[in-house]
Amino acid sequence: MMKNFSFVLNLLLLAAVGFLYYKNFSATNKSSNPVAVSPAVKDSLVLPARVAYVDLDSLNEKITYFKQSRKALEQLQKNNEAEITNDLRALEGKQNNFMQKNPNPTPEQIQSLRAQLMNDQDAIEGKKQKYTQVLNQKNFELVEKIRKELKDFFAAYNKEKKYQYILTTSADLDYIIYKDSTLNITQDVIQGMNEKLKAKN
Repeated sequence: MMKNFSFVLNLLLLAAVGFLYYKNFSATNKSSNPVAVSPAVKDSLVLPARVAYVDLDSLNEKITYFKQSRKALEQLQKNNEAEITNDLRALEGKQNNFMQKNPNPTPEQIQSLRAQLMNDQDAIEGKKQKYTQVLNQKNFELVEKIRKELKDFFAAYNKEKKYQYILTTSADLDYIIYKDSTLNITQDVIQGMNEKLKAKN
C-alpha cells in the first residue's frame, strides 16, 4: 500500500515539475517584454554563493566551556545514581537486618515491615524522578545557552565574512555528501568561542 502511494506521489511530483518546466519556457518564448530583475538578484545569479560549514563534534570537544559544562552534568548524574544506589542498598539492609533480629516474625511484623519498605521505596522513586527532572532541566538550559552563544557569535563573525550559508556536520547527523575542506571554518569558531566565553565567564 505504502509502495503504491509512494509511486503515485512520485508520478504526481514528476508531472508537476514537467508542467512548471513547460509553462515557464513557453511563457518565456511568447513574452516580448523581458522581466525586470533587481541588481541583488542578478548578483546572486552571477556570483557563487558563499558557503561554509562547521563540525559540531569538534565544537563539543574543543570549546572549553561546552566540555566543562558537559562534564559537570555527567558528574551530577553519576552522583545522583550513586545516591539512589546507596538508598536501595540501605533498603535491602533494613530488610536483612529485620530478618536477622526476627527469625520467626509474626504476620503483623511482616505486614509492618512491608509497609515501611514500600514507603521507603516510594521515597527513593520520588527522589529519582526529582533528580531526573533537575538533570533534564539543567541539560535543556545548557543546550539553550550554547545555542544562544553560537548564534550571537555567528551574527558578529559573519559581519566580516558575509557567508550566505553556514552548514553543520557531525558524525551522527551528516547530510552533506561532499565537503571541500577549504570551506571548513570550525577552527575559527572554536578559537573565537573560547576567547568570547573566557572573557565572558
